[in-house]
Amino acid sequence: MESAAALAKELHNWREVADFYRKASELYNECGRSQPASDALAKAARALEDAVPEDAIQLYTDACIMLEEDDKEQMAFDLYRAATNVYIKLEKYADAATFLLRWGLAADKCNATNSQCKAYLSAIIVYLYANDFKQAEKCYNDCSQVDAFLRSDQNRCATKLISAYTEGDVEEIKRVAQSSAISNLDHVIIKLARKLPTGDVSALKKANAVQDEEPLDENDLT
Repeated sequence: MESAAALAKELHNWREVADFYRKASELYNECGRSQPASDALAKAARALEDAVPEDAIQLYTDACIMLEEDDKEQMAFDLYRAATNVYIKLEKYADAATFLLRWGLAADKCNATNSQCKAYLSAIIVYLYANDFKQAEKCYNDCSQVDAFLRSDQNRCATKLISAYTEGDVEEIKRVAQSSAISNLDHVIIKLARKLPTGDVSALKKANAVQDEEPLDENDLT
């Protein structure tokens, strides 16, 4: 089946590529071999990345699920990375960030703390690149509930970034984007970080200033 898929790839018959690799995956799965079953889907995804990226993402996702269900999350790290990269190519930044958070959760399950913290910082950067500060801040707050991230270099970097955005400090954002915590992330994420800020951070600063200046409602006891 895999050989047939490889031939279909040479002929650029993308539908058959996916079908043959999926069939190969099913057969491996029937033998209780989740790793080669997942590998077959990943091969299909790589073959389809340029021609049919949406299908490639679905194949990467299915390959991840297969390993997750067999408690082999650590074997799926390259798949999380690949799917994230395709989402970013398609400019589907919210989906990319969601997949990075999924990677972080998988890393947590297998005690891969460094990968977990990198995934969380990457998700925050993706939201900032998409000019969605509110979501980036929420992501930062949620991830900071995780003790491993809270005590990490990646968290300190994220804190500086969020603070620089809040203060509308473009130079500080650019400085933090050059830091070692970001230089150690995946290449695709580094490229996004080095382009920050993408929006008008001064408007963000004004909005925060207005919030701070809102008069206190004495009748509101919440």
